[in-house]
Amino acid sequence: MCNDYGIDIPFRLFVEAFSELRIPLDLSRGIPNLQPRDEIWPTERAPIVRWDGAAASIDNIRWGLKPHAPKRPPVINMRGEGRAFSRGRCLIPASHYFEFSGAKSPKTRWRFNKSGEDWFCIAGVLGDGDDGGRPVDAFTMLTVPDVAPIHDRQVCVLERRDWRGWLDGALEAREVLTPSPAGTFVVAKSTRA
Repeated sequence: MCNDYGIDIPFRLFVEAFSELRIPLDLSRGIPNLQPRDEIWPTERAPIVRWDGAAASIDNIRWGLKPHAPKRPPVINMRGEGRAFSRGRCLIPASHYFEFSGAKSPKTRWRFNKSGEDWFCIAGVLGDGDDGGRPVDAFTMLTVPDVAPIHDRQVCVLERRDWRGWLDGALEAREVLTPSPAGTFVVAKSTRA
């Protein structure tokens, strides 16, 4: 499952996409940091889009929800099937994500880019995080079953037409938390820089 992804979205393109989809953006707190990052790792802060009832806002928050048991790692991926996610929905903008295959280290690393699009949004859920004993806002990525040879699950990448319905709750989770069709991604073997 995804534990490494990147973002390289010029803010202008971000605003244009949300404008075309008629998703109002609240930028009253200023322009968020969308600095290009080839790799974002669990527990790092990253941009998400959340809905406040009238508009979407962009915030940089921690990746990984507080675990339910002590001494467990943060919850960075959560199964999407069988749940409604009626609150706390968010979008996680990304340019690409990585999956790893193989039983032993070093594992083979694969980079996934969406075919025909420079960036996309992963379905996410907001919740409580923990930053050294201090409570913080956090997010996790939702996953769905996959039949691809690299992994048996995949992050749930939402179609642009579904972004607002996911955010504002107009779409039920079961309608959009589905595997991406074959050919959605260009997949290439990747090496670390």
